Amino acid sequence: MDKQQAIEAATFRRLLAHLDQHKEVQNIELMNLADFCRNCLAKWMMAAAEENGESMTYEQAQEKVYGMPYSEWKAHHQLPASDEQMAIFNAKQAAKAKLNN
Repeated sequence: MDKQQAIEAATFRRLLAHLDQHKEVQNIELMNLADFCRNCLAKWMMAAAEENGESMTYEQAQEKVYGMPYSEWKAHHQLPASDEQMAIFNAKQAAKAKLNN
């Protein structure tokens, strides 16, 4: 691993630690504000593993991102999305779909 990759890896680990320290921040809030969430990170990790010839399931990637099985994290930390949060999310998704057409 070269120096740039080491820096990027350390930065990613710090991002995961930061998210872990702020479990109160819900995925829907991340999606609405930044257009990505913990599950997106897991999907990106799985894709990167595959691009590098490694096998990783979505569940394995989620466990690396969440620091525990997703079902456990969800049961302890995820709250139901409010109607307002879902309205924002759906409006953003509709706007993205419109842009992609």
